Amino acid sequence: MQEKTSPTPDPAGTGGSGGAGARDAGAPVKPVIPAAAAKRANASVIGMVIALVVSIAAFLPVILMNPLPKSDGYRPDIDVAGISQRAADVAGFTPAAPDTGNAFRANYARWEAGTGNGVPTWEVGFLTPKESFIALVQTSKANPTWLLQQTKNAPVTGTRSAGGQEWELRDTGKGEKSMVLDYRGTTVVLSGAAQLDEFGILADAVVKSMDSNPAVTVSPSAPAAP
Repeated sequence: MQEKTSPTPDPAGTGGSGGAGARDAGAPVKPVIPAAAAKRANASVIGMVIALVVSIAAFLPVILMNPLPKSDGYRPDIDVAGISQRAADVAGFTPAAPDTGNAFRANYARWEAGTGNGVPTWEVGFLTPKESFIALVQTSKANPTWLLQQTKNAPVTGTRSAGGQEWELRDTGKGEKSMVLDYRGTTVVLSGAAQLDEFGILADAVVKSMDSNPAVTVSPSAPAAP
């Protein structure tokens, strides 16, 4: 019997074709990009960078002109009493400027001419101690349509006593409510989602302010032309 022998591997360092092929198979292959394609790729990247820089430059002035809002501790200084006195010249009455100390903070106070609906109004917005909101609207020319708009068509659900007066309570059933008072020739509407106890505090201050002001005056009619 003949003994089968396995072929002897080539010694290390020999230049056999098998070893060279193995080394070639394990070496990484580097892709070759044509010069024209590489130029186009670089041009695309440069174009994207330029477009990004242009976009930032366009929006930067807008951001700088609109600074971030102030912190929660900022309180606008609204002189409700002073604005009320100035509005009295055109209102025909002295608008209510309720004084609640530092409990309620006004964030706006203005006189609206009512050019759209024919009802000029005195408007003040109050932030309550419980961080809710109540809007005060006062006019000497209220009408049923205007009142429904101010109270969001809420039905009358009762009355609330505040400042020695009976206020009409209207509730939408969705958190929004209104207290309405016809007093000394004007109609006052308090509206918002605050609790009724906060409504009562503000309503009491409104009545005190109205009591301290002159009653509604009627401007004299202009003399007839000859």
